[in-house]
Amino acid sequence: MINLKWSCLMRWSRRTKTPHIAKVMIDDGIRPCLPYTRPRGKKGYLRKSEFHYDSERNTYICPNGQELRYSTTNKQGYREYKSNGAKCAGCPLLAQCTQSQNHEKVIARHVWQVYLDRAESIRLTPENKEIYARRKETVERGFGDAKEKCGMRWTSLRGRAKMSMQAMLTFAALNLKRLACWTWESLEPA
Repeated sequence: MINLKWSCLMRWSRRTKTPHIAKVMIDDGIRPCLPYTRPRGKKGYLRKSEFHYDSERNTYICPNGQELRYSTTNKQGYREYKSNGAKCAGCPLLAQCTQSQNHEKVIARHVWQVYLDRAESIRLTPENKEIYARRKETVERGFGDAKEKCGMRWTSLRGRAKMSMQAMLTFAALNLKRLACWTWESLEPA
């Protein structure tokens, strides 16, 4: 069982919702506040979520009852599970399952998928829903201010280095403004 220190909290965007980041956060005792990501896949085909993962046997079970057995682990840390093409050739769900010429279905599962699943279950708690709802007031507001009030909607500069410098100066100015507001609020009498 993973025990988390709930005093620490980290919010991330959907691009950074990866098994590695979920593992690091949970191992460090940081409560992840990761966004919902839509399941990927081709329209009209079975999704990975429709296949049941059996952790004891390290296999996936398809909706028709066939096993997808572990085949290999790639460089990115994803385990590949493959079905038996001979058994799947006569399956009634084959057209919804795969386009493969040899009738093999391949599902990839990251070695740290357990951490991503844990982060997903934490996402569904009432506390995290409340925190995520405040995202528009905290995180996204800063980007909105930069875009609307500080000219980050477009730039006349060319090149990554120049644009990076403009972004750093803009956000440094916004951080100084925020710091000045906090200091001013602490000086005001209650």
